[in-house]
Amino acid sequence: MRFLLGIIVGIILTIGGAYLYDRTAVEASPAAATVARPMVNWDVVDANWGRATSRLRREWDRLAAK
Repeated sequence: MRFLLGIIVGIILTIGGAYLYDRTAVEASPAAATVARPMVNWDVVDANWGRATSRLRREWDRLAAK
């Protein structure tokens, strides 16, 4: 029972955190809201993931070349 409750609370915290992040980003600068799209859009997450993995690859290649 505690395990199931923990899963439900985790889901609620994850969704609530994403909502608050997107909400505060838009309220902080409404002009930037047209430029910076919320993280809950999968194409934005994919682009951020692609940038992060390409940076890690560059750093690994740089370190492995030494």
